[in-house]
Amino acid sequence: MTDTTETTTLGATALVTAETDASMRNLGKRIAGLLRPGDLLIMSGPLGAGKTTLTQGIAEGLNVRGPVTSPTFVIARVHPSLDGGPALVHVDAYRLGSAAEVDDLDLDAGLADSVTIVEWGEGVAEELSDDRLEISIDRLPNDTRTVRLTGVGPRWADAVLSTE
Repeated sequence: MTDTTETTTLGATALVTAETDASMRNLGKRIAGLLRPGDLLIMSGPLGAGKTTLTQGIAEGLNVRGPVTSPTFVIARVHPSLDGGPALVHVDAYRLGSAAEVDDLDLDAGLADSVTIVEWGEGVAEELSDDRLEISIDRLPNDTRTVRLTGVGPRWADAVLSTE
């Protein structure tokens, strides 16, 4: 299992190649090390790209109660911290049709105290915060994933994703 990361300031973009599910989870753990309460992550990518797998790694890194599964039918799940850190709010916007429907979930009420991940959030969740980490995942025919991390806003201007 290998993954390649170019250490890049997230104010621009970081590209990561993850060859296995384990690599995706390890990337998630590394991302978790950057996160703090109030952070919003918006994930995009086709069905089966690895959004939930990456979220599982983030959840492990944040040490939240699990199991972490796709919240497609419940729309959102809250995973409380097991060690006093931020809770993880895991949202699946696949069945939501607009930013107004995301707004109806009232996610911004707890945004400041938790880490919020919105799968399928591109185009519907950006208004939740001016600061966010946008994660786009492409799955290649050989099952390798290319993960693009783009920091948006002052919160992410100096953040660096480390290869270690």
